[in-house]
Amino acid sequence: MPVTWQVVGVLAAASAAAFVLAWLSAVAGFGGGVLLLPVFTALFGLRTAIPVLTLTQLSSNASRAWLNRGHLRWAIIGRFALGAVPLALAGGLLLAAAPLAPLKRVLGVFLVVVVVWRRLRPNPRRPSLPAFTAVGAASGLGSALLGSVGPLTAPFFLAYGLARDAYIGTEATCALVLHVTKLIAYGAGSLLNPTVLWLGVALTPATLAGAWVGKRTVGRLSDRLFTRLVEAGLVVAGVLFLVGL
Repeated sequence: MPVTWQVVGVLAAASAAAFVLAWLSAVAGFGGGVLLLPVFTALFGLRTAIPVLTLTQLSSNASRAWLNRGHLRWAIIGRFALGAVPLALAGGLLLAAAPLAPLKRVLGVFLVVVVVWRRLRPNPRRPSLPAFTAVGAASGLGSALLGSVGPLTAPFFLAYGLARDAYIGTEATCALVLHVTKLIAYGAGSLLNPTVLWLGVALTPATLAGAWVGKRTVGRLSDRLFTRLVEAGLVVAGVLFLVGL
């Protein structure tokens, strides 16, 4: 990609967004990807935005997983991967032909309903470990087609009883498995061109910095405020999906 002032400006805007939303992901455990998608789509176009977003999330989730490595729940991660890997491969290969707009709206409705359900049932039944295989499958397919559906998994991790470092680290590791699988599928579908790879590398420092700052922030939050932030993020993500951004 030739370096011009326009390219520098676009990269600066993308880096600023990546930093802020990596910080948000580190604090709430999700949200950066779903909010970055409309930003990257406006800057790069949808066909480039989704694989660039995946590369950006790869570094962001890897850093969060490492920073919270002492709190990972490997049983959940293993069950999640069983469902996520095959469906992410299938979704990545279907990306070019899938009707994305209807799927976004279905996810938007789901996320808003989840928050209402959590308010009506503040103490939901704890999901079993096998349930995370289904969570992984749904997340794998949706993420491969839409770039990010991190909020989709949040209610299940929260209902299982994970909070703070355990929640953030476990969710990030599950997402890491998912993004590596998606990149394999995108590569097979010829979506990983030199421009995508260059942008992914260029945005990595901003995402790593945002994750580091976010890690320092989350330790200052109460569990109650932490949960409220997650729920607020779910509503924002749902509205973004519903309005088609």
